[in-house]
Amino acid sequence: MPLFRSNEILGIAGEALVFALESSRDSHPNEYMGFLRGEPASKLGLDRKGIVITDILVIPGTESNSVSATVKTSTVPNDRNAVGSVHSHPNGVLRPSDADLATFGQGDVHIIIGAPYDRDSWKAFDREGKPRVLDVLDVELPDAESFFDFTQADIDEELREQ
Repeated sequence: MPLFRSNEILGIAGEALVFALESSRDSHPNEYMGFLRGEPASKLGLDRKGIVITDILVIPGTESNSVSATVKTSTVPNDRNAVGSVHSHPNGVLRPSDADLATFGQGDVHIIIGAPYDRDSWKAFDREGKPRVLDVLDVELPDAESFFDFTQADIDEELREQ
């Protein structure tokens, strides 16, 4: 079972982007880092196949400074809804560094956010570091409480879909 899905990423929910921008601003002058989670577009009322980025998963214990953010790989959950990563560049440079490219191997989309952390200060990249289009979608997100609201039957059904 792969850690990251291969379904097409349609875009990012506006609320998820705002969360990432605000978190990056709050972390300044240190880097911010999180992992992108997605939900099927059909679960969000869209009549399209594909995945919409809906959540940013922040890993406790992430260490950051002005030039890097480090996550202990043993603390990253094996999340079937993971689709990539997001991190900030406090210097405002919106292109991946060599260190970034080394971590882009997993996931379909990687977002870099730069100062001043507004709606125009971010870019998305594929796993090879090439810029990619990522639309901001106005979708209604499910309640956060439903994040952990699942049963064994839900898990079994999702495993059968693979």
